[in-house]
Amino acid sequence: MAFNKGKKLLSIIFLVFVIATLVLGWFVSQEQPVVLSEDGQSLNLAEASYVGRQACAKCHAEQDRLWQGSHHDLAMQEANERTVLGDFDNAELNEHGVVTRFFRKDGRFFVNTDGPDGQLADFEIKYAFGVAPLQQYLIEFAGGRLQAFSIAWDSRTKEQGGQRWFHLYPNESIDFKHELHWTQRSQNWNFMCAECHSTNLQKNYHLLDRTYNTRWSEIDVACEACHGPASRHVIWAKRSPGFEQIDAKTKGLVILFDERKNIQWRMNAESGNAHIDPSQKSNKEIQVCARCHSRRTQLFDNYRHGSLLDSHLPSLLQRELYYVDGQVKEEVYEYGSFLQSKMYQAGVICSDCHEPHSLKLRAAGNEVCLQCHVGDKYDTKAHHFHVKGTAGSNCVDCHMPMNTYMVIDSRRDHHFSVPRPDLSEQLDTPNTCMGCHVDRTSHWAAHKVREWYGHHPKGYQKYAETFQAIRSGAVDAYDRLMALMEDKNQPIIARATAIEELDLSLNPRLLTVLVDALHDSDPLMRSAGLNALEQLPPEQRWVLAHERLQDPVRSVRALAVATLAEIPNEQMTSNQQTNFNEASNEYLSSLRLNADDPGAQVSLGNFYLARRELTKAEQAYREALFLDVNWVPAYVNYADLLRKMNRDEDGEALLKAGLAHRFEAGVLHHSLGLLQVRKKDLISALASFKLANELEPEVIHYSYIYAVALHSAGQLEAARSVINSALIRAPNNPSLNTLKAQLAVEE
Repeated sequence: MAFNKGKKLLSIIFLVFVIATLVLGWFVSQEQPVVLSEDGQSLNLAEASYVGRQACAKCHAEQDRLWQGSHHDLAMQEANERTVLGDFDNAELNEHGVVTRFFRKDGRFFVNTDGPDGQLADFEIKYAFGVAPLQQYLIEFAGGRLQAFSIAWDSRTKEQGGQRWFHLYPNESIDFKHELHWTQRSQNWNFMCAECHSTNLQKNYHLLDRTYNTRWSEIDVACEACHGPASRHVIWAKRSPGFEQIDAKTKGLVILFDERKNIQWRMNAESGNAHIDPSQKSNKEIQVCARCHSRRTQLFDNYRHGSLLDSHLPSLLQRELYYVDGQVKEEVYEYGSFLQSKMYQAGVICSDCHEPHSLKLRAAGNEVCLQCHVGDKYDTKAHHFHVKGTAGSNCVDCHMPMNTYMVIDSRRDHHFSVPRPDLSEQLDTPNTCMGCHVDRTSHWAAHKVREWYGHHPKGYQKYAETFQAIRSGAVDAYDRLMALMEDKNQPIIARATAIEELDLSLNPRLLTVLVDALHDSDPLMRSAGLNALEQLPPEQRWVLAHERLQDPVRSVRALAVATLAEIPNEQMTSNQQTNFNEASNEYLSSLRLNADDPGAQVSLGNFYLARRELTKAEQAYREALFLDVNWVPAYVNYADLLRKMNRDEDGEALLKAGLAHRFEAGVLHHSLGLLQVRKKDLISALASFKLANELEPEVIHYSYIYAVALHSAGQLEAARSVINSALIRAPNNPSLNTLKAQLAVEE
């Protein structure tokens, strides 16, 4: 189950609660020691608050110097002569049939382009967003909404192909109704970008009037974005009144980056690799970096530095994001890739390679790798088989292939894998050899590598075949899955992905694996186990997972609520009801935080539907469609609610409205077909099932239902044809094979 986000309307009771909390907070605050900073601001000794970069720079001048001009420093800036890099001297770009003009007026920066109604109009640039290799621009709309303009400035040099305007989606046919148009939700800064480009970002979305009051402590990614609010640290450092009450070990810091204190990397002469004592491994710094350098969902806004899953839920190795061997497919940033690496397993952290303030590499070229790898073994032609100084001789050429995003932004995969052209032959995965040898094939590369080493190098990551088997329903999927689960040396993110994707119909013994995952020490495994529970009836889910309502990690507790919401209160003990209610409050707060997301509204609707609060469920689904009329899950779930309310006529109209917007969505045709079956309109249902099967042939369930419907209509040969075609894609699917056997005995 993909975790979604949402928000419900404030009630009078909630408002009373807020007022009472504020009053109580006022009385409590009067009892806390309060001191004043040099600028006269009050600093609460008991609770850390943000003080700003200038307060840090007074003692940390060198770190501040390194930070200035970094990508963090320039993550977001007010638009002015100093910050705007693009050509606004009446430059024009003709893209998607629209001529966009960039110009200045009264010392401000403007674009003339197609707006939310498709008409040309002037829009003022409010902020510059990023700096290299491209710079985007933010345009402000009513209600506090900032939109990221989809024509960006290529800030590279002319020699590199830069100093030009370009469209971020050059291969799409985009008009003002398109979901990727710059005025649409997918380009909204408040929802999509803001948290990671400013410090102490508070989105402040108000559902009642659908407006934003987004605020930050500092416009860019400054000291306290990573180190946390520093008021207590300032009190401690200045020996201000009350400093004696601050723990000297932490120095008043919310998080202390002390992971490299007294660390001794020792070189293993035999392997040529450095290692540390396993007890010295820590991922505290990685957890902080991952807040922004990961593909993840934000669930809570009171972020706790050093504990990513307390407030965010990172994506696993889903097939739409990664190839089966874990290489990057879509834009996922670094965290999910790095968790798969042997470097992470060995205890390497971000700042071992990157200076954390300037963000630059610790050393140039291969030297950054030779901090931990013996040059005489690895930086030689005997290892990489390329002439030194040419492509292929650099460590990153083979172990960190580049992917390009946003047309010109090349980023390296932090998977740190061994090139496997032999897997590319079997599984159609990319291999870095083809990056240079574009005129060759994977077969050639696999043969060449085997010729060099005498065998196909296997590397650290050993799960590509397992994911392929699970996703294709191969005969050996169960055995491969069990082997991966038993190999504790394999990356936890890969094992969690396998749990999330396991098919309990493969083998009843997989239930034991699922139970183990639900009690694993790693929250990624527990969250994956909760998602896999969706295959089981609600009562069985409750037996296996109700303990997760008291999980020490907030995101896991939230997932548990979503998974267990169908269990009525009368089937819980008094203590269990209390646990469920407390976790539900947390879950609902995460949905309120993300009320501007249609996915969150669908999750809210699903929760209320499971709790049998049908009016609230309908309200949430309607809000999802208001936010995004193209949001397919809202149509599907809303139609299912209408079915349960005996309103199939409304459901049919709803699904047809959805198809008017997203005709290519197979699930809408499938849902409409099921509704038409209930209406006993089998002819229409067959047409709908046929379209679902043709549009999304990879969804085997659609093929199965279509074949059953054809059989019911007496079209036996057509049913057999659909089954045989589907079995080519999923030869071991039990449902298809059972149906094939049943039809084989019929005339």
